[in-house]
Amino acid sequence: MAELKPFRALRYDTERAGPLEDLIAPPYDVIGPEERDRYLERSPYNVVHLTLPDSEEDAGRSFRDWRGRGVLTEEAPAFWALSQDYVGPDGVARTRTGLVGSLRLEPYETGSVLPHERTHRGPKEGRLRLLRETRAELEPIFLLYEGDAPLSVPGGSPDIEVEGARLWRLEDASLGEAFADRRLLIADGHHRYETALAYHEEAGTPASGYMMVVLVSVSDPGLMIFPTHRIAHSVNGPNPTHEDVQVALHDLESEPRDRAAAVLYRRGRRISLLHGDEGQLDVQLVEAHAPADVTYTASIDEAVAQVEEGRAEGAFLVRPLRVEDVFEVAGRGETMPQKSTYFYPKLVSGLLFHPLEP
Repeated sequence: MAELKPFRALRYDTERAGPLEDLIAPPYDVIGPEERDRYLERSPYNVVHLTLPDSEEDAGRSFRDWRGRGVLTEEAPAFWALSQDYVGPDGVARTRTGLVGSLRLEPYETGSVLPHERTHRGPKEGRLRLLRETRAELEPIFLLYEGDAPLSVPGGSPDIEVEGARLWRLEDASLGEAFADRRLLIADGHHRYETALAYHEEAGTPASGYMMVVLVSVSDPGLMIFPTHRIAHSVNGPNPTHEDVQVALHDLESEPRDRAAAVLYRRGRRISLLHGDEGQLDVQLVEAHAPADVTYTASIDEAVAQVEEGRAEGAFLVRPLRVEDVFEVAGRGETMPQKSTYFYPKLVSGLLFHPLEP
């Protein structure tokens, strides 16, 4: 059973730290080196000093210093309602709503929290070192649940507002009861969840058994999954079936969803519509072709451009996964290839922090 409770969040005191827009950033795993430098230059208190520090020891020292000097201040225990306005890669404006709380960690084997993607050891080792030094959950992970949301967005002014994200404190401590019998699916944050489990095994304190999460209902009208296309630097494929990529993509969308399909774009407009097995996902079909040196993009134009410019041999263009497919795979205890889903927008880091010690 999932246990969700209010928590004593830390948040920036903007009188001491400066404007919130200079302090926030995307999650650590979507920030490249140049972007990291820009965030570090924005403010000595930008969250990236903690999430992507020069060293884990630096992050620990900064976090303790910020708490000691009041740059970060502690709130009374509460849940938080989170609303995010965004324009997706498809150009459509939407609003996604979630609940921020503290979730008790459970091994995957209990079935309370379900993964859907494979993880890698390297990122988890780095996150574990960071967790040991800061003793805080610096960023929330993103979870999905089935059924209607047990909350509505308050009508008054938000307690925190920046760049389309708004947070309201919720005093109702019973909100967590709505999740006791629900399965929770990790949308984003597999590495951090598994890192938190590993840290709890080491620390063994009551506080280390919880982490900060954002829960969004699969029924939320603002929840969207966009496709992540694969750019392959070495690939073999069948003979071309199309000469126009737009026609191929149209035909791809017409394919039945109970059978895998994808478009393989190769240089010189050699375009192939691929078909997989019944019950197979598009990303699993791509993986079966064993492309080498794969990178990822949400942009079809970027994928095609890399091929045409000779930076890659081929691009696999896929359809977005449906939420019900992700739940079905996870419910069977299976995982999908890395970057199978692209939940947009990413959560904002730096709005709230979850300390694991007083």
